Amino acid sequence: AAVASSSPGVAAVAAVPPGKGLVSGRASHGVALPGCGVVSCCVFASSFGLSYKLLLYALAVGGAVVVEDQPDVSAVLSAYNQQGDPTLYEEYYSGLKHFIECSLDCHRAELSQLFYPLFVHMYLELVYNQHESEAKSFFERFHGDQECYYQDDLRVLSSLTKKEHMKGNETMLDFRTSKFVLRISRDSYQLLKRHLQEKQNNQIWNIVQEHLYIDIFDGMPRSKQQIDAMVGSLAGEAKREANKAKVFFGLLKEPEFDVPLDDEDEEGENEEGKPKKKKPKKDSVGSKNKKQDPNAPPQNRIPLPELKDSDKLDKVMNMKEAARRVRLGPECLPSICFYTFLNAYQGLTAVDITDDSSMIVGGFADSTVRVWSVTPKKLRSVKTAADLSLIDKESDDVLERIMDEKTASELKILYGHSGPVYGTSFSPDRNYLLSCSEDGTVRLWSLQTFTCLVGYKGHNYPVWDTQFSPYGYYFVSGGHDRVARLWATDHYQPLRIFAGHLADVTCTRFHPNSNYIATGSADRTVRLWDVLNGNCVRIFTGHKGPIHALAFSPNGRFLATGATDGRVLLWDIGHGLMVGELKGHTDTIYALRFSRDGEILASGSMDNTVRLWDAVKAFEDLETDDFTTATGHINLPENSQDLLLGTYMTKSTPVVHLHFTRRNLLLAAGAYSSQ
Repeated sequence: AAVASSSPGVAAVAAVPPGKGLVSGRASHGVALPGCGVVSCCVFASSFGLSYKLLLYALAVGGAVVVEDQPDVSAVLSAYNQQGDPTLYEEYYSGLKHFIECSLDCHRAELSQLFYPLFVHMYLELVYNQHESEAKSFFERFHGDQECYYQDDLRVLSSLTKKEHMKGNETMLDFRTSKFVLRISRDSYQLLKRHLQEKQNNQIWNIVQEHLYIDIFDGMPRSKQQIDAMVGSLAGEAKREANKAKVFFGLLKEPEFDVPLDDEDEEGENEEGKPKKKKPKKDSVGSKNKKQDPNAPPQNRIPLPELKDSDKLDKVMNMKEAARRVRLGPECLPSICFYTFLNAYQGLTAVDITDDSSMIVGGFADSTVRVWSVTPKKLRSVKTAADLSLIDKESDDVLERIMDEKTASELKILYGHSGPVYGTSFSPDRNYLLSCSEDGTVRLWSLQTFTCLVGYKGHNYPVWDTQFSPYGYYFVSGGHDRVARLWATDHYQPLRIFAGHLADVTCTRFHPNSNYIATGSADRTVRLWDVLNGNCVRIFTGHKGPIHALAFSPNGRFLATGATDGRVLLWDIGHGLMVGELKGHTDTIYALRFSRDGEILASGSMDNTVRLWDAVKAFEDLETDDFTTATGHINLPENSQDLLLGTYMTKSTPVVHLHFTRRNLLLAAGAYSSQ
């Protein structure tokens, strides 16, 4: 659905007629997608109460919401009207706390999950009913008991001390509109229910029924360690249903074409038997992807742009490079080449490197985008129209002739944004560059002319990240308005809006088959979205801080995520389960990248280190039996130290970006900080 908004307060949601969903690369006759009709709904909001973000969230949760005037925002809060005696709240809470702490070990860990959501709702209920002194005393008495990873949320909560503060406060409204999810075994739940009914503790029982979603499972209760691995997000854990949908995580079949003989290249290496040498290489390339991956999506599930001749040439180059690729492993670690941005007083905020490692781009806080050539070949612009008309279009080197030598330089600066640039992404064919900024726009730049071609306006707030699809044409952006948007380069409106996160979308990544998009958010969850229909097909909880890095394994089966909590979590996409945790970094992880064949995972962090992890070992012997999948009981081995292959310190340079070249050399980038 496309959201057009005239002012932050008023949003209208337009319907997309069925079949007018994603449009193919050829604008003239688009390929329509089946079943992309969106129910039309209109949303009106008073320009004070409910913010634009909440509207999008409300749409995600419940379809059409009509909010006509301020009192109706109170309807969202009205559940807090059924109040008990304010002086007894502390007694209720401490009574429950005493009961849980005295229960059997096997139940205690599970029931302890209730402390935080109950604490928040009881506090908000007191504030809403204007018992300010009781609320303050309740907060002071019990806020120290909450888990350390809720500190940031509690800081926001402590500033809500009057009923007026609650209107229009997003954190507050999120807590109200999304039920906090707890996963508890049936035995523990029965125990809790019996206790609350015996005590006639209706206040707490009302909150449990009104505001919490208890996902009950049969079987053994989970241990403290199992629970700790999965909790910590803004809305509790994901419901088990959320991760049950089928995901086509396999790779698409590569198109087959002949690899032309490159004479000079071969002569240098092998005087005789040129064709012989080339034949097997071609076969191996073809045969690798001849079999259709059983987990792959249908080839035409979403329309992808057709390969141009230049793309085919690039693929051939890629295959040649791949033939010389170093096979990495615990015994053979990659060399790391670190690009340090010195004197980056403009404030380096984003980096990207082209797939063939020929160019590097930096986004800066002074709103510029700077592109460098990292090969001896300088960057050149196309000649002016007058000069181009003089060129012989038929000549073999026409692509060389159209470039203007007078413009050759190592660095090009692109001006256009009016705020810090937070994300940059090169197109796979290296003709275009995307940048997104605090100014709310995503810009598409031509790398032929080094000028801006389009400014995409859809986000009303800062855009934190953007990324091209591995096939080009489509790209994704995510921002402060809590939604991710899917765009096509030739459409100025987004094709899909992915709404569901409860806080900023901080990072975005395309799956290697381009059918799915992963988004990481400040609500401490990672979501996987289906590009075809816009549905959320996976919700991964477990990080204890905002997520800043995502990486899919080259085979498409796994996802690695990094956050401000300094942990790298590994996820099995097919089963929707966490399968590993890599501990070692001491600060936010900003960069994650798998080597070209997926043997090694590299992570880069604000702690000024690059760490290499054994990905093969991390993913082997995964016990994804039916029980684990059904209950989500995961047993994470404490094996971070066995998987860590190396730690590489920089002098004082936080690592912002990592990239494996086609031959598996690891490139890293960051800006030197003197303090």
